[in-house]
Amino acid sequence: MVVAAENSDRQVAIVGGGPAGMALALALKLHGVTAEIFEARERAAVRRDARVLALSDGARQILEWLGVWPELSATPIEAIHISQRGGFGRTLLRATELDLKTLGWVLPASELIAALDNAVNAAAIAYRENTRIMRSGVPGDGTGDTASFPLTAYAEGAVEAGAGRMHDYGQHAVLCNVSVAEPHGNVAWERFTSEGPLALLPLGDRYAVVLTCADEVLAEVKSLDDAAFLGLLQQRFGTRHRFIATTPRTAYPLGLRYRPDPVGDRQVWLGNAAQTLHPVAGQGFNLALRDIWELAQALGGVADPGAPELLAAYARGRQADRRGAIGFTDLLIDGFASDFAPLKHVRGAGLLALDLLPPLRAFVAKRMIYGARAWP
Repeated sequence: MVVAAENSDRQVAIVGGGPAGMALALALKLHGVTAEIFEARERAAVRRDARVLALSDGARQILEWLGVWPELSATPIEAIHISQRGGFGRTLLRATELDLKTLGWVLPASELIAALDNAVNAAAIAYRENTRIMRSGVPGDGTGDTASFPLTAYAEGAVEAGAGRMHDYGQHAVLCNVSVAEPHGNVAWERFTSEGPLALLPLGDRYAVVLTCADEVLAEVKSLDDAAFLGLLQQRFGTRHRFIATTPRTAYPLGLRYRPDPVGDRQVWLGNAAQTLHPVAGQGFNLALRDIWELAQALGGVADPGAPELLAAYARGRQADRRGAIGFTDLLIDGFASDFAPLKHVRGAGLLALDLLPPLRAFVAKRMIYGARAWP
């Protein structure tokens, strides 16, 4: 690979012009590092993202630092209710216990992407759309070439087969928004069932739903009419809310994919290119933003952003947070998957203990909000 570390105009190539890539470009800009973005899609298509994002308050702080927090589009999460169907024990995490206004936020991905894109444009950061880069740095279907950059950051796509570790959960996430009969009160719900977890996230005056189902019943769930689907949702969730309407549903497969080492020869992987997590704990994009925060700090003011020792130090610094988020998410899925009665009692006892011990509750909440270092 040709390296031009002395050319400050071409310091970091970012492969991926989605939210992670744009956030990285802005973070690097604030630390005096010049970056160019290479995106395979049309730039306008990136904005048409139908996902809903659950962001921790730590993520909100990073986005505010970047100057892109779309507060008017975000719904606060003031409490999180965690329970298991058919078993005792539950935990309620409250923002007020941590002296916080909110535990997190829920917002349409398109709103955050629009804010990031506007900021990238205002900062005059080069954004090369319709440009596909192969993982070797050689241009593929497009015209981009990252070989002359000291560092290439991959900020989109999935972990390729053979490049990391993978665990197929045999599940799909079914996504939609639902209306409820009574106000949601800014409470998020995480309900564990033998069929998989169910999450309800307050979004405006509705809930964004993440319903997990086994691969073999996906076709049946997708074929349900609205009334039948709301009945299934009611059966999985219980009676604390009454669901009265739903939007059209989409689905995507669930699995764990991650690179044990997120750096290589003048390369770094972030976001889904570094790790793809189950959405149960909402850690995916939050972890990506913490990676971006740390990488931008590590590269600020250095002569060669692709120096092996620099990237190795960054990887070591991110190891605890990455392992913690990956392990915690995977443990939740495996730990709540069984209907074996003794295990259900153990889970219930754990939820009850968490609810009765404020210091333990605060520790778990802060780790989810701020990562392994629980900053600030």
